[in-house]
Amino acid sequence: GREAMTLHDILIEDHAWDGTTNDAGLEIIKHFEGWSASVYRCPAGTPTIGYGSIWGLDGLRITMDQRDITEDEGEVLFRREIASCEKAVRSLIHVDLSADQFSALVSWTYNLGSGRLQSSTLRAKLNRGNYFGASAEFPKWRRAGGVIMLGLVRRREAELALFDGVV
Repeated sequence: GREAMTLHDILIEDHAWDGTTNDAGLEIIKHFEGWSASVYRCPAGTPTIGYGSIWGLDGLRITMDQRDITEDEGEVLFRREIASCEKAVRSLIHVDLSADQFSALVSWTYNLGSGRLQSSTLRAKLNRGNYFGASAEFPKWRRAGGVIMLGLVRRREAELALFDGVV
């Protein structure tokens, strides 16, 4: 019965959330990553393509001699990276999350990586049930190469609004 279900399962049942990143989360990621068919270096200097992908169709890291990709190939890379980030959030966060909270964390992880999520104060606070404290961590993640980036400030604001349910 429902007594044995987790809040996550009940939310999915009650609100038809399928446990994956919602449209609002996907829109944040695509908006802030932008699209490029050609390889470029992100502000942190990492070779990147498509919607901010650092991994190619072959599963290897993107290099600066990567050929251009089609939008369909970019979508494949995007969906693969989303699935990886969702898996990381599910394995690293041990408290119940709403669809919006989950999706905000997937966007954060897409941008910063699962290693940063694992070692973050955001995760530590969240896993202690301190949702308010966790939300206060979002704005701190605004630097690339040590420099505060306006795009990251805005991205964290969008993720925070989604996490806090004020979208």
